[in-house]
Amino acid sequence: MRAVLAEGAGGPEVLVVRDLPDPAPGPGEVVLAVAAAGLNRADLLQRQGFYPPPPGASDVLGMECSGTVAAVGTEVKGWAVGDQACALLSAGAYATQVAVPVGQLMPVPEGVDLVAAAALPEVAGTVWSNVFMLAALQPGEVLLVHGGAGGIGSFAIQLATQLGARVLTTAGTAEKRDFCLTLGAEVAIDYHDEDFVEVVKEHTGGAGANVVLDNMGAVYLERNVSALATEGRLVVIGLQGGTKGELDLNALMRKRAAILATTLRARPSEEKAAICASVVEHVWPLVAEGKVREIVDTTIPLDDVRRAHELMESGTHTGKILLTTS
Repeated sequence: MRAVLAEGAGGPEVLVVRDLPDPAPGPGEVVLAVAAAGLNRADLLQRQGFYPPPPGASDVLGMECSGTVAAVGTEVKGWAVGDQACALLSAGAYATQVAVPVGQLMPVPEGVDLVAAAALPEVAGTVWSNVFMLAALQPGEVLLVHGGAGGIGSFAIQLATQLGARVLTTAGTAEKRDFCLTLGAEVAIDYHDEDFVEVVKEHTGGAGANVVLDNMGAVYLERNVSALATEGRLVVIGLQGGTKGELDLNALMRKRAAILATTLRARPSEEKAAICASVVEHVWPLVAEGKVREIVDTTIPLDDVRRAHELMESGTHTGKILLTTS
């Protein structure tokens, strides 16, 4: 198989495509012939040397893909060679083949193209597990999504809106803010020139956001707490703005609020399987009905992976960037 590795740590120039042995499915695994793999910010961090794969995982980059089942291991039920699927992975998606624990394999939602399905596993798993399973966003509550034009943000806006929440979001350009509004956001805030805390309070009658989905980390910590409503939940899923911030615990206590912080990649396979099963049950029907859709900015051939990383680092895209194998 052909697969992408990082030879050393650094910029996109360290990425190389190599021939590696084809994977064989272990017990409880299937091998996918990969049609496409989704890019995630974690891939950039891994390439830079800041986010190694979990112990025992492949050094091949990539945490989500779509494809066709090419081989089935023992102890696998419900899947056969030729089935189309998408998968949530710890590593290995930037390749023409990958072995997947069967619990992390999901059917392609009805009506979704096989290549485009690679845009779904990480965003759906992240949004559903954090905003709904963990933070328990309810109909009528207010969700503040940071980075609404990205893959996770754009999916969160759609899903929360469809499930009856009010959504406010931040984005850096007028084009991206308009895009967020088309997805169902009630307000799109210019994080360069506007104070999102004040805008949230203005549009909630001073109450604040019930849930904040944050990809920035330390740089937004104090303001995120200020933007929370009473009994609000701040969910931190990214650290683009640093890892260490100052927290006024008294402000948190006065609001009886909570800060939740999670990663998806390093969770045990059993936990990922539970998340995938819940996504298939609760989210896939909305995707099949066209009420929530995958958003693909660009598809780029696997051999041109460096250009794909350059595009993601530029921040000019909306939705997902995919690597295709053919």
